[in-house]
This record gives sequence, C-alpha cells and structure tokens, in this order.
Amino acid sequence: MLIGILSDSHGEIDRTRKAMRQLVAHGCTKFIHLGDVEIVEVLDELIGFDVSLVFGNCDWGVRLHDYAINVGIDVRDGADVLTIAGKRIAFLHGHDEKKYQSFLDDGVSYLLHGHTHEKRDEMVDETRCINPGALHRAAVYTVAVLDPSADSLEFLEVE
Repeated sequence: MLIGILSDSHGEIDRTRKAMRQLVAHGCTKFIHLGDVEIVEVLDELIGFDVSLVFGNCDWGVRLHDYAINVGIDVRDGADVLTIAGKRIAFLHGHDEKKYQSFLDDGVSYLLHGHTHEKRDEMVDETRCINPGALHRAAVYTVAVLDPSADSLEFLEVE
C-alpha cells in the first residue's frame, strides 16, 4: 500500500487538489494529511479518498472538525498511530513537542509530521521521521509517497 502524505495546505485549494491528483496518479490508496488546512474548501479536496487527518496549530475551532467528520474524513484528534504493512506509523502536525517526543520514546517505525514547511527524511534512533514539506509558504511545494512494506519514500514536487 502506498501512502500519500501531505501537510500545511493553509487554504491552498488548487494546490491541494493538484497534490491529491499527483498522489493518486502515483498509486497512493491511503492518505494522511498532517494539518493546517485552515478552510473547509481544502477539506472538500479530500472527500472520497481514504484520508486520515490531524489538525494543526492554524486549524481553530470546531467548524473544521465537525465539517470533516460530516463529509466522512477520518479525523484523528491531535495525533494517532496506524499500523500498515506491520509498521507502526505515528502522525501529528508537529507543534506538540511532548507528543512528538512520546512517539520517539515509543519507538514507532515512522513518525510523520508537518509544521516546519521543510521536507525531512531522517532517522532518530529507530524511528524514521518524515515531513512531506508544505503546500504553502515553501520554496518548493512537495508531498511524499511512503511504501512501508519496502521502507521507501519519494518526494513529489507539486506545481
């Protein structure tokens, strides 16, 4: 299973749409959005896909949360862990440093985060830390494709 990872849309509807199209064309069937969507129209671009979502520090109020739930998006409050291909994949936006550290201490296989707007692929002890980059306020807009069964990661540039 290929997992499409995106983050930090910050209201960029068209760029989020393009990112989803690229990830689908690349063969992704599961998607994880790491937060900072900001507006419901970004959530509209995720409808109909197998998306798990955490909200970020720019996603205020219950309106986004309730809307996402109502349109069938799998909202994970704050952070969560999925097991795919036998690998534990933790994900959060990245602004909660205590939760971030607790995932590292737990030794998850992958720790996905956004927040910094900088792509990252780095081992910290036994955990592979991945940031797909951002769809807003970045030198290059990027998303990532993770294949946990092959332990491979590829960054895709979104134009």
